[in-house]
Amino acid sequence: MKFVEKMENVLMPIAKVVSENKYLIAIRDGFLVTMPLLIIGSFFMLISNFPIQAWMDLMSSITVAGTPLSAIFGVASTATFSIMAIFAVMGIGYNFSRNIGVNPLHGAAISMVAWFMLMPMYTMYTPAGAAEAVKVSSVPFDWIGTKGLFIGIISVFLSLNIYKKIEDKGWVITMPAGVPPTVGQSFSTLIPAAIVMIVFMVIHVVFLFTPWGNAFEFVFRFLQLPLQNVGDSVGAMLAVYLFAHILWGFGIHGTNITDTVVVPILYALSAENLAALQAGQALPHVINKQFMDLFATYGGGGSTLSLLIAALLFCKSERIKGLSKLSILPACFGINEPVIFGLPIVLNPTILVPFIFVPLFNIAVTYLVMSIGLVPICNGIFMPWTTPPVVSGFLSSGVMGAIFQVIMIAVGTLIYMPFIKSVDNQYLSEEKESAGEAGGTSLDDLSAEDL
Repeated sequence: MKFVEKMENVLMPIAKVVSENKYLIAIRDGFLVTMPLLIIGSFFMLISNFPIQAWMDLMSSITVAGTPLSAIFGVASTATFSIMAIFAVMGIGYNFSRNIGVNPLHGAAISMVAWFMLMPMYTMYTPAGAAEAVKVSSVPFDWIGTKGLFIGIISVFLSLNIYKKIEDKGWVITMPAGVPPTVGQSFSTLIPAAIVMIVFMVIHVVFLFTPWGNAFEFVFRFLQLPLQNVGDSVGAMLAVYLFAHILWGFGIHGTNITDTVVVPILYALSAENLAALQAGQALPHVINKQFMDLFATYGGGGSTLSLLIAALLFCKSERIKGLSKLSILPACFGINEPVIFGLPIVLNPTILVPFIFVPLFNIAVTYLVMSIGLVPICNGIFMPWTTPPVVSGFLSSGVMGAIFQVIMIAVGTLIYMPFIKSVDNQYLSEEKESAGEAGGTSLDDLSAEDL
């Protein structure tokens, strides 16, 4: 117990700091705005790129007003994936404003304006037959998509911190009593918003004198690209999942904590895969959001769908059999709190060993088979995290993805089997002792001599 107590003393403060950090909370909650839109856009993309070649050929051959059906369905993905940074900045700005006590609607608007003020409002275009590219005034899709994501997050935090400081100093216009509240709030925003815009205009001008030309290019090259390269490594994902599952072992929702850090990186990697899919190019990233959601764990943290299958097949204690029957259906949709706290897995050293090991094993093996081409890389199409295995594998990686998921669930079941049998034997012993004690006090066993 001393070791467990020492681990709690180390991990609990870290988990508390991360889970209560207003910046990380804003990122986590802000990305929830993008999720339903990306899932809907993915369904349209899935219709035109369903992993059956005959279907994809059919979608390309049928045209409406000269436009292939595949391109028409692609409009929905363009309106979601291609401009996802806009939704992310809006969502993070709204949630961060709420966290620091700023009007959320005004905060979201100010952070959007600050972000756009740093954006280069042009696209380089080379006309047919021309030798040099020319600047065309436009809102560039590159920067309102995943490439502009990290500078968007920085713009939110910088602009709203400036806004909050000005507001706290009382540098606001106060309207007289009787003015409608919405009008009063609009006027109170004028001075803080103006100062934010002046600061970001200065930043914009400063970057004009640098080799990068704008803040977007600088942040992408020196922050986002290196982080994506790290996030695209199997070592980084193994470290993330090891930390998350150690936290789970102490009853802390580990993936909620680690997701606040890694989700922006994984979103960017998935979006690049989807763009490559649309362009008919090779998918560039093995690690992405779908890889982690669909192939790292089955049935939730710890890949507990395998645990429950092992329990149903090999266990005899009433406690485990009853819990497994109740938990198996939710686990098929990624919900595993009943087994984590009902078995329990929390602070249970016997089960914690496979609980931590199986997801790491899944990540390593999946990365290997996708890297060498045995299983197709996840195509970047977003789907709800509750999508059950086999279905999710087929939609993201075709038939081989579905088959591979079945194999990994079966292997996970074999890994869990000796550990859950050990717990089962313990529970069987306890149930027999309990039955013996109950039998020993039965009135049927009393006789006149005993009295």
